[in-house]
Amino acid sequence: MEHDNARRARRISCIVGAAVFCTVATGAVSAGTIKGNVRYAGAPVERKKLSVTIDQYLCGKEKEVGDLVLSPNNGISNAVVSLQGIPPGSKAPGNPTARVKMDQRQCVFVPRVVVVPVGGTVEFLNSDRLLHNVKSGGNENPPFNRAQPHARSISIAFRSPELLRVDCDLHSWMRGWVVVAEHPYYAVTGEEGEFVFEKVPPGKYTLQVWQETLGMVNQEVTVAGEGTQTVTLRMQKN
Repeated sequence: MEHDNARRARRISCIVGAAVFCTVATGAVSAGTIKGNVRYAGAPVERKKLSVTIDQYLCGKEKEVGDLVLSPNNGISNAVVSLQGIPPGSKAPGNPTARVKMDQRQCVFVPRVVVVPVGGTVEFLNSDRLLHNVKSGGNENPPFNRAQPHARSISIAFRSPELLRVDCDLHSWMRGWVVVAEHPYYAVTGEEGEFVFEKVPPGKYTLQVWQETLGMVNQEVTVAGEGTQTVTLRMQKN
């Protein structure tokens, strides 16, 4: 009888211990959400246009510069937001199957900014019925310069974290950006300057924002656990 009681006691102890372990494990992987907005806080910006002197039949006679696009509420689109200080265990390995697309439509790169994980591929498209080329001079990734006729797809794989500018030599106003991300917590802001990071492990981080004409801004943020942390980041010309 005492032997059976001892066995039952050990069994109950194991069950309780397992329950406690599950609770601790669940708490350890609890994650929060960062919901934010990037806004312009500087002097009013004049919308500039460039004259088009080639292929006007398709490209038009002028193009907006497009290097700083603001919403009516001064939200900044096409800014790149990233979390700095991510625990090593939260960094995703390179994903060789990840593919993102950047098209050339009416002589503009669309979208202007893309994020691809380390090991992923950018598929450059040409929807225009004329000749383009895609060119980038990477430091951590091999440079490339490829002619691209209409409807031809060019796939470029990126192996190392880097920010790369993409140009078309045939149409000098065309510019795009490829951000090769070392972990999942990178985002490009939407039309209102909005971005969201989900499943963020608890901890203290630095939110880093880069925009091609405004440079870089950092802001500290703390994720305590489940729930949503709302932040606003402001940028202006130096």
